[in-house]
Amino acid sequence: MTTVSVTSLKPRPEDVDALMREIGRRARAAARRMALVPGPVKDAALREAAAALRQAAPAILAANAADLDEGRAKGLTAASLDRLALNPARVEAIADALESIAGLPDPVGRAMDSYARPNGLRIDRVATPLGVVGVIFESRPNVTADAGALCLKAGNAAILRAGSESHRSASAIAQAMSEGLSRHGLPADAIQLVPTRDRAAVGAMLTGLDGAIDVIVPRGGKSLVARVQDEARVPVFAHLEGICHVFVHAAADLGMARAVVRNSKLRRTGVCGAAETLLVDRACAATHLAPLVTDLLEAGCAVRGDEAVRAVDPRVAPATEADWRTEYLDAIIAVRVVDGLDAAIDHIETYGSHHTDSILTEDGAAAERFLAEVDSAIVAHNASTQFADGGEFGFGAEIGIATGRMHARGPVGVEQLTTFKYRIRGTGQIRP
Repeated sequence: MTTVSVTSLKPRPEDVDALMREIGRRARAAARRMALVPGPVKDAALREAAAALRQAAPAILAANAADLDEGRAKGLTAASLDRLALNPARVEAIADALESIAGLPDPVGRAMDSYARPNGLRIDRVATPLGVVGVIFESRPNVTADAGALCLKAGNAAILRAGSESHRSASAIAQAMSEGLSRHGLPADAIQLVPTRDRAAVGAMLTGLDGAIDVIVPRGGKSLVARVQDEARVPVFAHLEGICHVFVHAAADLGMARAVVRNSKLRRTGVCGAAETLLVDRACAATHLAPLVTDLLEAGCAVRGDEAVRAVDPRVAPATEADWRTEYLDAIIAVRVVDGLDAAIDHIETYGSHHTDSILTEDGAAAERFLAEVDSAIVAHNASTQFADGGEFGFGAEIGIATGRMHARGPVGVEQLTTFKYRIRGTGQIRP
């Protein structure tokens, strides 16, 4: 992993442009080499990178402490600080993710289809790398390792641009990873961390860097993702918001519902898979609503509800139309009583963001309808929305969650970071 040196974190616009074009040129050259690197070599490099991360944990945590101090001084929210924060357990989890990615099957070269034509032509469809992946992220420093490792495993080159909030942490992680990767002969420019905080670097990446970048992945808040989707001249894997729902159906087990709702909302409130709206079936509201609302309130979660929800506890604030459309990323949840499965599905279709939605029920038919009719990247039955994570899907990690319908949807792992080509083998056939 390399960082291109600059004399200042705030270079002149023309210097940023030249810097980014050089990074793109190097990435394109590295991508051609990475496409041919054998799987065992990639895996050995990732394991070395994991070991280097563990050894560098004190330096990484010191850099993160400086980022956190600056974030507090800037008035970042508690949820934003949580997304930024590292501790020994989180550094270990980053290293574990690299080893998990190393243990996955090599996605490059896998046979996707194979058939023979009547004229004797043999046609194979095989997986190939995407090329160069640009990743623009804000406060989560673990994205440096996750995105870089996933791109490398899939035979791609990566250009990573960290937000100003996590720049020190990302740089420390990048430096540690580079030690492991370089020991196995991988191209030094396969994973490059943009060394400037200047926002002009983001704009340069969105242009595609003269064709160097094949796809952009934004990891951050709504404003960043909206900008990328509006301005990018290359394909984008992204979700704008994670307005995730939990629907407690009439046939839900109350004990399970209490545990799953708490986890969906409060395990980590600042992640995109955190539940932002709770829907409760009117048919079970008499028994289920008050315990669910009380659990959330007593755990320190603010509740905004409709009239039926406000009736069960005076601490519930009135919900407005805007609440059904809000991704709080904080200890706040909107709660609504709905008239059965159809109303719940209609609410999700009207207000949701096609990210992750869950139904809690012991009614198998209702569950199957929900899974079939809710048009989200991830739909769940009797499970927390916080399983919206590539590691939990067995992908080792994720480069992001995609809510579009083209190419990638849901957690973007190594398989989603490949495309394909057709290989045709003949014996001299010509077309009449």
